[in-house]
Amino acid sequence: MRTTDGLENRAGSTMPAVTPFDMKGDGSGQKDLRSLDLPQLTEEVERLGEKKFRARQLYQWIHVNLADSFDEMTNLSAAFRERLKREYTDTTPQLLERLVSELDGTEKYLFRLWDGNVIESVLMRYHHGNSVCISTQAGCAMACRFCASGIGGKKRDLLPSEMLGQIYRIQRISGERVSNVVAMGTGEPLDNYDNFLCFLHLLTDENGLHISQRSITASTCGIVENMRRLADEQLQITLALSLHASSQEKRLQLMPVARRYDLSEVLDACRYYFEKTGRRITFEYSLVAGVNDHEQDAQELAALLHGMNCHVNLIPVNPIKERSFVQPEASACAAFKNRLEKSGINVTIRREMGRDISGACGQLRRGYLERGERP
Repeated sequence: MRTTDGLENRAGSTMPAVTPFDMKGDGSGQKDLRSLDLPQLTEEVERLGEKKFRARQLYQWIHVNLADSFDEMTNLSAAFRERLKREYTDTTPQLLERLVSELDGTEKYLFRLWDGNVIESVLMRYHHGNSVCISTQAGCAMACRFCASGIGGKKRDLLPSEMLGQIYRIQRISGERVSNVVAMGTGEPLDNYDNFLCFLHLLTDENGLHISQRSITASTCGIVENMRRLADEQLQITLALSLHASSQEKRLQLMPVARRYDLSEVLDACRYYFEKTGRRITFEYSLVAGVNDHEQDAQELAALLHGMNCHVNLIPVNPIKERSFVQPEASACAAFKNRLEKSGINVTIRREMGRDISGACGQLRRGYLERGERP
């Protein structure tokens, strides 16, 4: 099922990374209130000459009531709301498309950002609650060979408010509470470290949605220095490493980031994360038929992870038309899983969701851009 809000397209642009206080990257200092925590927002409200309690009202509207616009904030004076609209850019993502899977009810959303870039998010329903997979960048610089997200490269980093906005909009549109968040959509969250860390604090703030840190997963290709920085924060989020190969040589074939970080460095950073946080590492391993799904690959992977407190998530690769990669047969996936289990590795095969609606990372956004509907 496909729905659209009929928004007109705008000319897109490739932009540098932006901050909440220089959103346009031109030194204009234009601010984004939705990326400020409560103390920062309080300072900003007092600078505007408003009473301190207005900051808590404003924060409540943004992060609890999930207001899409300043006009909804009816306990603020009309004059204050008009000033907010004049001086601050509204970063709420605008819905372009919403696809609903007829197979499992998974929903995929295509959003347009304030500058015309487009991103995608996914709502997945499980027995334990609703999970939203968010994008952390517009496009991706990692260029993993089996992933559609990196085709076309990275446009820019997302602001904290733009990451939050995906969750807030999906919760409002669906009318359902989000209990789990995974940063596994388009982009590399640790390549947008500062904004991502701010997002984590806002998402888990007791004054906002207050989602548990243990209900958040961040997926990384292996940006070693930022994995260690994140470990030092001693948060309780789950770190998922996109591993996808059992050796440095094979990882080089699939993931350009391996040219910068040797596999041994990446695994050392994983061990450091566990030492600092006590959180078990998840290893994501996309199974590609004839590439990394052999018996030898399973043996090498078991040896590589021996002794680590970890969980392996096997993912039969989602085929994309730009690549010749195909999924292994179900029997090959099961054999790979069994070989790891016999070596004492905790492992599951990821349940495939939303395949009939371009459920894999980057596919919906890529299709939108290819149709010539430039943002």
